[in-house]
Amino acid sequence: MKWMLSTEVKPLSPLISYRDSILMVGSCFTENMAGYLRDHKFSVMDNPQGILFNPVSVLSCLQRITDCRHLKEQDLFFYNDCYHSWEHHGEFSSPRMDDSLDVINTSITRAHHFLHDAGMLVITLGSAWVYQLTEMAPLYQPGKVVANNHQAPANWFQKELLQPATIVDAFAAWLKPLLQKQPRLRVLLTVSPVRHLREGTIQNNLSKAVLLQAVHQLATLFEDVHYFPAYELVVDDLRDYRFYAEDLVHPNYQATKYVWENWVKACVDDESRDIMAAVKDIRLAFQHTPLHPDTARHQNFLKEYARKTIELMAAHPWLKLEDELAYFSSAE
Repeated sequence: MKWMLSTEVKPLSPLISYRDSILMVGSCFTENMAGYLRDHKFSVMDNPQGILFNPVSVLSCLQRITDCRHLKEQDLFFYNDCYHSWEHHGEFSSPRMDDSLDVINTSITRAHHFLHDAGMLVITLGSAWVYQLTEMAPLYQPGKVVANNHQAPANWFQKELLQPATIVDAFAAWLKPLLQKQPRLRVLLTVSPVRHLREGTIQNNLSKAVLLQAVHQLATLFEDVHYFPAYELVVDDLRDYRFYAEDLVHPNYQATKYVWENWVKACVDDESRDIMAAVKDIRLAFQHTPLHPDTARHQNFLKEYARKTIELMAAHPWLKLEDELAYFSSAE
């Protein structure tokens, strides 16, 4: 008897390898996947403007990165003792305007150069609901969509549900010149399985439906734009609240691990998977806390993993395992 669905995950073509830098932009689910990539020593950058949920803010971030457009003093507003940007997560806010601008613009510059050399761009959309500024808000512009409300008063915003055509047209206009300029870049679109219950259950489902329709249309328009079913893997395959955190909103460790394993199978080439296994072994040894660090057994353990790390780095010089090697080399 079959107890669960198994979503078909089409293999990416061509597959990615360790030689591909990966830029990831979007919802908090993006950060989960980026964490797995970083643990396996891939070259990855995630959310250079912080967590972003709606397509307008995600696209605005990507446009600013591709153009390397820095923010200026007039782009920030002061509220609750900090300077904020309507385009950035609160982690970029600061009591000092100069500090906030420095962090924001440094991140934009780094992301611009990173995207220029990237082999993959992963875009994860979380919600089709957008919040636009009202005339009550500082830096008001008609139709201005915010990436983060910075705990501002509710009357500073008005809510609107995007339509699929709006998302498709906006992203297509940006993607076409980008892919022409960077022909080796592959774009992977995903919809976050994180529920946005603040909008309500029905409104969340409407939102996800809009996003799913939009990303599938974009994947049909461009040969190098693909869809990865992170949403379906959690919502349809797992389909049980035991795979969510206590808030019943965010997928838990088991769910994100399931998505990660499917991502590796569908997107990573065989050589890189072998390297990932070796990196994982070294990383587990690095994170091991010995009960008796001064014993000969533990010293031999360190020497063995120092040898393994040196051999792996010699075979793949672009692997960054310096911290692990320094730890293992501490054996007397």
